[in-house]
Amino acid sequence: MINKSIHNSLMFSLLLILASCTGIKSQSIKTNTTSNSKPNILFVLCDDLGYADVGFNGSKDIITPEMDKLASNGTVFTSAYVAHPFCGPSRAGIMTGRYPHAYGSQFNIPANSDVSAVSGIPLNETFISKVLQSSGYYTGAIGKWHLGESEEFHPNKRGFDDFYGFLGGGHEYFPSIYKAKYNQQVAAGNNNIWDYLKPLDHNGVEVHETEYITDALSREAVRFVKDASNNEKPFFLYLAYNAPHTPLQAKEEDMKVFDGIKDKDRRTYAGMVYAVDRGVGQIVKTLKEINQFENTLIVFLSDNGGRTDKGANNTPLRGVKGDTYEGGFRVPMFFHWPNKVAAGVHFDYPVSALDFYPTFASLANAEISKEKELDGKNIWNDLSNKKAPYSREPIFAMRHRSGFSDVGVRQDEWKATKAYNGSWKLYNVDNDISEEKDLSSKYPKLLQDMILKAEAWSKTHTEPRWFDPQSLKKVWQEEDMGEFKNTFKISN
Repeated sequence: MINKSIHNSLMFSLLLILASCTGIKSQSIKTNTTSNSKPNILFVLCDDLGYADVGFNGSKDIITPEMDKLASNGTVFTSAYVAHPFCGPSRAGIMTGRYPHAYGSQFNIPANSDVSAVSGIPLNETFISKVLQSSGYYTGAIGKWHLGESEEFHPNKRGFDDFYGFLGGGHEYFPSIYKAKYNQQVAAGNNNIWDYLKPLDHNGVEVHETEYITDALSREAVRFVKDASNNEKPFFLYLAYNAPHTPLQAKEEDMKVFDGIKDKDRRTYAGMVYAVDRGVGQIVKTLKEINQFENTLIVFLSDNGGRTDKGANNTPLRGVKGDTYEGGFRVPMFFHWPNKVAAGVHFDYPVSALDFYPTFASLANAEISKEKELDGKNIWNDLSNKKAPYSREPIFAMRHRSGFSDVGVRQDEWKATKAYNGSWKLYNVDNDISEEKDLSSKYPKLLQDMILKAEAWSKTHTEPRWFDPQSLKKVWQEEDMGEFKNTFKISN
């Protein structure tokens, strides 16, 4: 006769077998399965951050302890590129997974104009936020938008459940200062008030912020993460700080941390970066408190290079924001995800911000429409296997100036650069990251091949939908800039 304890044990085992056969799972197993298939994605974007302005990327004077901890326990990308060397087009590339030149968004949407009132990234370009939202994600955008200000281009219409921030290209940081300026403009009857002074927006409703803007955005990010946890959905949070973009405005207590920096602009800039770092630390703390840290992929990068005339440091890269030299569109970046992303590793192969779209969609088991065109690729397997995602394939950048266009082409260890209406140059940026030694005469066929690829890419571009400044429209038309007549010629 079977005793009671043995009987109970057998019955429990039988129930487990039946449960496994019928697909019934305990709550803990269900949670683990869900988290494994749909990770949270926290995407942190800085604005105009210099390549050497975070500790994990070599900063000697600006400290970023919170981000450094994540970077040291994650993978740092040393050759990460954005799709364009300044703000709006770079962000458009992230959201669409395509070069902005392909749909006419090569310029920033001009602020405070009739153009800005009706312009935005084409609605037929499905944002990654929409893809993730459709696959069951709770989606949030916090901070700078710069992708369209009218109702149809609002973040809530582009796949974001929750938006808190500002729609233009930037904002002043201290409410006590910008509110006074704004009220003066309203009192004077000005109907065309500078974007940087306007009230912030929460899901289409004006809000009257009281905190230093960077701290406010961090606060809202914490709120969003908690809300997502209560919704019991995986989340995608696009946290787009406007720091350290101008105007240079930092809290006194943050600047005091950097008393050793004598240059005032650099010291203020350092304080702005430090505020971002503090915010990242607060969000990480919250993720740990709600037991979501282990299942969150954290991505950090800048939208383009830094402005060295406004406190930034791009060392050892040549060039600045707006350039097709490395300093214009090669940015600091890391991935962090415990037990999923290798810790303490540098990934030196080139990658593009265009890769986020297909990579995030894959990690989320989200479906991308077959009609959706993408210029990036899913880099997850290559990252895991330490392989080059773009072996013998180029990554491009093009910036239009007045009457001519600058171009950058990165392919493996090589970089072809045409800047400031000069001749094409060729550099081995693995050995010469500062683009100092021109090797074009030594490898003319390689240079020609890279230029031909860039020229073929240029044929996929469309006419700009807007210009910034708008005076460039006349130059564009008079010089037939869209024909690229001299852009791809090699000078003897």
